[in-house]
Amino acid sequence: MTIPFWRLSICLLGFLPVLPSMAFDLTLRHRPESEEAPGKHALEFKRERWDPSETAVIVCDMWDAHHCLNATLRGGEMVSRMDAVLAHARDAGALIIHAPSSCLDFYKDHPARARALAAPAAKNHPEGIEQWLHWIDEHEERAQYPIDHSDGGEDDEAEAHAAWASELEERGRNPKAPWIRQTEGLTIDPDKDAITDDGKENWNLLEQHGVKNVILVGVHTNMCVLGRPFGLRQMARSGKNVVLMRDMTDTMYNPKMPPYVTHFRGTDLVVEHVEKYVCPTITSDQLLGGAPFHFSKDTRKDLVMLIGEKEYLTKDTLPAFAEKRLADAFRVHVVHADPEDKNAFPGIDALESADVLCLSVRRRTLPEGQLQVVRDFIAAGKPVIGVRTASHAFSLRGGPPPAGHATWERFDGAILGGNYHGHHGNKIPTYAWVADSGREHPILKGVTRNEFPTGGSLYQVLPLARNTQVLLMGRAGDVEPHEPVAWTHQTQSGSRVFYTSLGHVKDFENGNFVRMLTNAFHWVMAE
Repeated sequence: MTIPFWRLSICLLGFLPVLPSMAFDLTLRHRPESEEAPGKHALEFKRERWDPSETAVIVCDMWDAHHCLNATLRGGEMVSRMDAVLAHARDAGALIIHAPSSCLDFYKDHPARARALAAPAAKNHPEGIEQWLHWIDEHEERAQYPIDHSDGGEDDEAEAHAAWASELEERGRNPKAPWIRQTEGLTIDPDKDAITDDGKENWNLLEQHGVKNVILVGVHTNMCVLGRPFGLRQMARSGKNVVLMRDMTDTMYNPKMPPYVTHFRGTDLVVEHVEKYVCPTITSDQLLGGAPFHFSKDTRKDLVMLIGEKEYLTKDTLPAFAEKRLADAFRVHVVHADPEDKNAFPGIDALESADVLCLSVRRRTLPEGQLQVVRDFIAAGKPVIGVRTASHAFSLRGGPPPAGHATWERFDGAILGGNYHGHHGNKIPTYAWVADSGREHPILKGVTRNEFPTGGSLYQVLPLARNTQVLLMGRAGDVEPHEPVAWTHQTQSGSRVFYTSLGHVKDFENGNFVRMLTNAFHWVMAE
C-alpha cells in the first residue's frame, strides 16, 4: 500500500481568494465562566481588529508523516487551505513561525532556521517558557479533558494501521515516530519565515518583531497545540493575545473511547475546552473568505445561524441549543450582526456553501450584496428555519432603507408563509398546543399533546399562505382569535421551511419547544 505523505487532494469548500487587507478583522469565540452560575460557561463572541505587523502565526507539528494513518490523511487534507492562510497572513505582514518539533536538524542550513537562531535574546523570558505545559492552571486541571485519549488517540483500524507501519519501515522510518520534517505542502519563505520548536527561541522572535497577537494552527489540539513550549497554554499564560484557528487543527481521539462520539465531534469538544479554559478561537474564512474548512469524512451538514436581534437573546440561546442538540448532525457556523453596524453581518458569505439557514434577525436592512447572498441561498431551493423575529427580519414597516442597503418586505409571506402584523400584550400569559393538522407530523414527534405554556407575547399572523401546514396553535389568555405559532411552508424554489413565532428565552427551557425545534432541523433536510 502506498500512501503519499501530506500530498492528498483537498476539497476547499467555499474557498474564495481575497486580497490582503491592512488589518485582520476577526470574530473571536470563547466561553467565559458565568459569574452568576459558577461552573457554567456561556458562549460569547467578540470582534477584534489585529494589526498584521503585530501578529504571528505558529504552525505546530505539521509533520510529513505520523504514526497514525488517519492522522496523516487528515493532516494532508488541511495542507492546501493552511498554506493559503499562511500566504495571506505573510503577505499582510504577519510573522510565520514553523514549529515541526524534533525536526530541526533537517533545517540546520535553512535561512528560516538561521533567522530564529539570530533573534536577540529577550530580556523578559516567561518562567518555564522552555517547558511543556500540561495545564494552564488548577481550574483547567480540575476540569480535565472532555475526551479520553489515554490510549494515545489513534483511530486506525488494526489492519490499516499494521499496513501503514509496515510501509513506514520500508521507507526507513520509525513507525512510532516517522516524522523527519514539516510537510512539503506548506511553504517556508526563506526571506521572511522562521523555524524553531524551542520555547525561548520562539519568544525571542515574538519580542523581536513586536508581536502581541498569536494564531496557532496545526496538530494535535489536545496534545501538542495546547502543551508545547510555543503552544496555546504558554502563549496565553505569558500574556500574548492568542487564538486557535479551530478549522485548521485536528485531535488525537479514538471514537471507541469515552465519550464515544465521532472523531470530528471529539475535536469539537476539545475546541470547546480550549475556549473555556485557555483562549478564544477563530476560523480560516475570517482571513480567506468563503467557508471554514472541514474534513472530507466529516459528513455533517453545514448550518449557518444568522443572528441579529436584541429582544430575545438568541445570540446566546440558539448557539447553545445547536451545540447540545445538533452538533452530531451539523457543523454550526454562527454569523452575528456587527456590534458596530447592526445591519452588517461579517462572514455571511459562509451561506454560499451552507446546507441550511437558521434565521433570527429583527428589522435589519442588509447591504445589498449581503441580502443577495440570502436571496441566492433560498433561490437555490435550500432549507430555512425561521425563529420568532425572522418574520420581520428584513422589514422596516415599509420605510426606505439607507443608501446601499436593501429590505425584503415580502420575505415573511413569500418565504416563511406568514403574515406578521403585530402581537398581543407582553404581560398576557401564552400557551400552545398541537394543531389537528399537525398531529402526525414528524416535527412534533415527542411533543406533548397537552397544552403547554410558552414565553413571550403571542404573534398575530393570520391569515397564512395557502400552502402552509400549521403544527402548533397558540393563545394569549382568553383573547380571540387563536393564532398559529409553528408551521411548515415550501417556497416557489422548493425550499423546505419551518417557522415558529416562539423563541423567547423561556421557550429554550421548555422540553417541548426544544424537541420540536430539533426535529425541525432534521425535517427541513428531508432526513
